[in-house]
Amino acid sequence: MPRALSRRTVLVGAGAAGALVIGLAMVPRRYRAPLAAGEGEHVIDGLIRLSRDGTVSVAVPALEMGQGITTLAAQIVAVELGADWRRVGVEPAPVSRFYADPVIAAAWATMWLPRALAGVPWLSDAPDDALVRYKADSQPVVMTACGTTLAVFEPRLRLAAAALRAALIAAGAAQAGVPVASCDTRDHHVVCGKQRFGFASLIDAALASTPPSAPPLRAAPLRAAPAREPAEAVPGPTAAPDFPRLDLPAKVDGSLVFAADLRLPGMVHAAIAHGPQGHCHLASHDAAAARSVPGLIAVVRSERWLAAVGKTWHAADRALTAMDPLFRIDPHGDGRVVDSAAIDAALDTALRHGSATRIAAEGDPDPLLAHPALSARYDIEPALHAPLEPACATARISHGQLELWIATQAPEAAAQAAARGAGVGRDAVTVYPLAAGGSFDARLDVRIAEQVAVIARETGRPVQLTWSRWQETLAGYPRAPASAMLSAAFDPARQHLIGWRARIATPSSGVETGARLFGGRDAHTAQGLANGTADPLAVAGGLPIYAMPARALDHVPVAISLPVGRLRGGAHAQTAFMTESFIDECAHFAGAEPLSFRVTMLGSQPRLVACLQGAASLAMWGGGGNGSGQGIACHTMTLNAPEGPRAGHIAVVVSAHMQGSAIRVDSVAAYCDIGRIINRDIARQQIEGGLMFGIAHALGGSARWNAGLPQAGRLAGLGLPLLADCPKVAVAFATSDAEPFDPGELGMVAIAPAIGNALFSASGIRFRRLPFLSEGL
Repeated sequence: MPRALSRRTVLVGAGAAGALVIGLAMVPRRYRAPLAAGEGEHVIDGLIRLSRDGTVSVAVPALEMGQGITTLAAQIVAVELGADWRRVGVEPAPVSRFYADPVIAAAWATMWLPRALAGVPWLSDAPDDALVRYKADSQPVVMTACGTTLAVFEPRLRLAAAALRAALIAAGAAQAGVPVASCDTRDHHVVCGKQRFGFASLIDAALASTPPSAPPLRAAPLRAAPAREPAEAVPGPTAAPDFPRLDLPAKVDGSLVFAADLRLPGMVHAAIAHGPQGHCHLASHDAAAARSVPGLIAVVRSERWLAAVGKTWHAADRALTAMDPLFRIDPHGDGRVVDSAAIDAALDTALRHGSATRIAAEGDPDPLLAHPALSARYDIEPALHAPLEPACATARISHGQLELWIATQAPEAAAQAAARGAGVGRDAVTVYPLAAGGSFDARLDVRIAEQVAVIARETGRPVQLTWSRWQETLAGYPRAPASAMLSAAFDPARQHLIGWRARIATPSSGVETGARLFGGRDAHTAQGLANGTADPLAVAGGLPIYAMPARALDHVPVAISLPVGRLRGGAHAQTAFMTESFIDECAHFAGAEPLSFRVTMLGSQPRLVACLQGAASLAMWGGGGNGSGQGIACHTMTLNAPEGPRAGHIAVVVSAHMQGSAIRVDSVAAYCDIGRIINRDIARQQIEGGLMFGIAHALGGSARWNAGLPQAGRLAGLGLPLLADCPKVAVAFATSDAEPFDPGELGMVAIAPAIGNALFSASGIRFRRLPFLSEGL
């Protein structure tokens, strides 16, 4: 039987105004659906645009940054509607509270909740909580991050498409003179037995009727060609629809417009120089030297940066270099610039002597760990995003209105930042979302929106600001460093874990990021707000899911001079490394085989056990014995969605060895359970991409800072793997009817500990610092 989804009524609008949408019941409001219908068009629930000829366009309220969300959104609608894939397109959704994301508002509640309410779980543990819904609607929380897009928009897209399908079927059944139950849609037609009616011929009749408030959804997705599993993969489930990526042809032929590709009439270009990381201000610059550079148009200065504007970006960059800007330590700050030695010392002091807050616990392991059987320290250096495309934005101000073209994961925050920079109200800002050439959460930083607005205001011309690769590294907010002490207690026979404690010293990166994103604070103010505040997001995933009588996760907040932010995988990429590496140490301490040691403690996690067994089969796991070079790791990520928790599970087996002073990863086998798979090809791409990203940050992807300057500011200096370094990869998926879990971050989290465990089995040396090559190999 088809299942119905009745979260809210589907609204159909025709005409330029679109459809009225009712806001929160607790705060009555009415606002119009932002997707406007043109002449001869209809808009369904602000998500689907239907043209007179039957062409369908799907509004995508998320940033396309390579994860394939544009294809997924179109596919969800095409399958539910029964549309011809060749007649379905996509468009970026307007920036509007209509597309607010209550799931990410709930997941990131500690970023925006007042400190007095941060410990009240009923206020923030689910997307349907009153305060969360109010925040998502009123901020509004419009973001692409944390893998929430499917959880938020797949139900809405399916509901809108199902409502349109129901209306078309009703019109087709009336025309055929048959019962509605005998009709269905397929290939852009309503099929009633032997009679077929094209969508275009039924549109007027279909949309003249009142749409159902709770249309039935398809019981199962339509099937297409079988998925093409690689020969080395375990046979997977029946294939999900194999729809090709919509963005691929344009990326291949170069026609896709990224932020740096945009051109406007009369547009000029800007280059920018930031000061060293830390609390610095612009002290001086040689403006006269810039005037000798051909093509220079203007110089714009701010307290924290200096920009040159030219006819071309290269002219602006040359002028910037000629001005030789000098930055000095801010006398009103704390007198610090970023220095890695000072960061290391702060982490070490906090780990040893800092006051900890217990973030999560089951039982009390402290008495058991007065004299732990096993303890190990893990250290993680800051990690850089290093997206292929550096930050870029274009602004134009005309008649008091600001237009902003930008690739951003936080378009509403970018709009507010641009409004501050231009000195106009938020209502005067229009944001045009563009695709991003990678992000890995770097585009949660919206400073460039304010900068380009300031420059456009000062020059009175349309301007495109592009950060250089050096500025991207210098001014970016890397993932926070961390130091941790993990301790374990065993039973007298030394066979079973009975106590576990993870004490993690790291900056309160979630609070700091939230102050910038939700409060519009600068880096210095955000750091001050985060100082001394315990942060569950900074240590997310740090409480192991393994069954043991007592386990606990403690956070020691650390104040460092380096501003930090979120990176793909979030804190899970750090805590999974710590947990899975230490679990491996515990297995060897107990004299147990690492796979079976894990399985015995996962009786309540059958999906993760199946992933471990699947990865072991895929890799021909030999037990990870001495000299084998095999390592195993697993992890689970969860997300609260309106219908309940969603979970993604992954297990990874790696073969690796030392080759001189280098680490070689020979092969990777990953087995994943991400629930119902929408598009197998894209899911595989996301897992494979996450694995490669994780390898990059296990072997490199970091920098040391001296006097506020990163010592590796270019891609070539980050130790990233080259194509020749990439291992053989096999990925397989579990059969599951669970709700879909976004795989974009899952592949990132378990690969580093699997590599570390493989290196231990190959060399007998335990690697407890990320990146591994930072240990002086």
